[in-house]
Amino acid sequence: MSSFFDAYFGGPLNVGSPAPDFQAADQTGRQVRLSALKGTPVVLVFYPGDNTPGCTRQLCDFRDRWGTYKSAGVAVFGVNPQSAVSHAKFAQKFGFPFPILVDQGGEIAGLYRAGGWLVRRTVYGIGVDGRIAFAQRGMPAPDQVLATLRPRPVKG
Repeated sequence: MSSFFDAYFGGPLNVGSPAPDFQAADQTGRQVRLSALKGTPVVLVFYPGDNTPGCTRQLCDFRDRWGTYKSAGVAVFGVNPQSAVSHAKFAQKFGFPFPILVDQGGEIAGLYRAGGWLVRRTVYGIGVDGRIAFAQRGMPAPDQVLATLRPRPVKG
């Protein structure tokens, strides 16, 4: 019962925990497997719906900071259960430079405690070690997420 409660009503996964592996197609049909990206920082943006005001604003915030993310070598993915066709139209309309994954049946959202009747808006940052470095519900600023993924200076 607690795993059901956690999945649908609990908070996001804990910072420091291993990021669950998954495989999904993006809006172009290209397969993405998280474990194949180990060594690359990754941001997953779970959002409720294509072309809705809040979701559009959130993904546009990441689009507008794309140059910073790209220069930092961070991979960004939108994640939503809508179809590849819907995602492709959404991405083209707003010029998203990052892929949007088709979360068939909400399986990825379930792994990341972002599932429910609707996808719960949740952002994860996954470090180069494959562990969760950032986890927050809502619409955190892209710079806040990125700050957790940059290597920290070594104190000497």
